[in-house]
Amino acid sequence: MNIDDTLDLNRKPAAFAPAAGNVASTTIHTDDAGLETGQFTIPSQSDRMPAYMAKPAGESRPLPIVIVIQEIFGVHEHIRDICRRLAKQGYLAIAPELYFRQGDPSAYDDIGQLFKELVSKVPDSQVMADLDHTAHWAATHGGDGQRLAVTGFCWGGRIAWLYAAHNPQLKAAAAWYGKLVGDKTLTTPRHPVDMAKELVTPVLGLYGAQDTGILPEHIDAMRHALSAANAKAEIRVYPEAGHAFYADYRPNYHAASAEDGWRRMLQWFSQHGMSGDGK
Repeated sequence: MNIDDTLDLNRKPAAFAPAAGNVASTTIHTDDAGLETGQFTIPSQSDRMPAYMAKPAGESRPLPIVIVIQEIFGVHEHIRDICRRLAKQGYLAIAPELYFRQGDPSAYDDIGQLFKELVSKVPDSQVMADLDHTAHWAATHGGDGQRLAVTGFCWGGRIAWLYAAHNPQLKAAAAWYGKLVGDKTLTTPRHPVDMAKELVTPVLGLYGAQDTGILPEHIDAMRHALSAANAKAEIRVYPEAGHAFYADYRPNYHAASAEDGWRRMLQWFSQHGMSGDGK
């Protein structure tokens, strides 16, 4: 790495976001044995955007890239652990801190306040540009720019759908319980259901039937929009799962659904030219 890419080593990243509540006993910890991991900064729109990256150690070949898009809680320990899980599968996984201009999500202990004062102020257009710069940075730091995918969770699940319509270089996307419909605002002028006809990337959507925020009619609307657009997408709904069912550090975690979703995501990536090298 270039020295200018390295984040201040005195900066201590937050563990789990306070607004997420108490950490559950089901929390999974993935070690970094056999991996290169670290905090870096990415030049983006005249700023230096913080990011966490994990990749297999000692690998000379360019690696397939997966951009991991944060939950509402930012790039906290759960998102970093997901990067390590992907790195163990042979990917260069990178999670940019997409709220960094608006504030620090680790400073909030209330979800409602976090959304109102920080998340709602993050423009989709800013996020799309930051993800473009992340993809470019990863491709020049050990990644293969011809093998690029995204996966996102909660807030990031919605963004994964949007980015799949934005970047034609993506090979695949996996959107975990991302919002599909919503009010149009200056920062969020369109939602996934509005952009189905513009999808240029195969998307796997993973949802929970017990999610009280993403209702069955929202999923039906998205399915109809995808079908009308003849889009390459698949939505899987888990009957016993609610929102954030992959978040093993929260009480929402549903192990069987989470494990199946992870398996399906890796298969989706492989099916679309994104298998981890030799893994």
